[in-house]
Amino acid sequence: MTEQSRAPLPHAFHPEVHAFSVVSSDVTHGADLGDAQVLQGGNVSPQLRWEGFPEGTKSFAVTCFDPDAPTGSGFWHWVLFDLPASVTELPAGAGSGKFEGLPAGAVQVRNDYGTKDFGGAAPPAGERHRYVFTVYAVDQEKLGPGDDVSPAVVGFNLRFHTLGRAQLIAEYEAPAG
Repeated sequence: MTEQSRAPLPHAFHPEVHAFSVVSSDVTHGADLGDAQVLQGGNVSPQLRWEGFPEGTKSFAVTCFDPDAPTGSGFWHWVLFDLPASVTELPAGAGSGKFEGLPAGAVQVRNDYGTKDFGGAAPPAGERHRYVFTVYAVDQEKLGPGDDVSPAVVGFNLRFHTLGRAQLIAEYEAPAG
C-alpha cells in the first residue's frame, strides 16, 4: 500500500479539539507494533498513560482503529468508554484477557472481530497498516450508549462530546505468505 493510497486518519473530518498527550511503554508513535499487540502474538491491549487533557473532562474513551483495512470502512480493534476522569492510565492487558486494571463501570463494545475486548493487529499478508490508538476527553461521565452498539454509534457520540484528543499511531506489516 503506497502512502498515496492510504485512507485518511479517523479524525480528519472531525472538528478540531484540544490536543493532549498519550504515551505508552508498549507502543511508540511512528514505530512498528510489538508482537504483544498482534492478534497472533500476545493479543494484549497496550499500556497507555495520558495527561494535559482539558478542564471539564468528565470521562475518557479509548479506541484503536486501522484506517488501512481493505473494508472500505476501516477496522475497529478496540472501543472502550466511560472511563472515570480520575483514570489517566491503563495497564497492559486492561482491555484483554482477564481485563485486569480495567476500571469498574468502563464499557467495551464489540470490535470488528466481534468480541468485546482489544483485538490485535492482523493485516493481510504483506500489507503494512497503521493502528491509531486514541484517547478522548469526554464532556459527560457516561457517553450514553450501552455495550450492545456498534463502534460507529460510539464514534457518533464521541463526535459531539469530545473536548480533547490524544493519539499514538504505530504500524504493523504481516509477513508475506
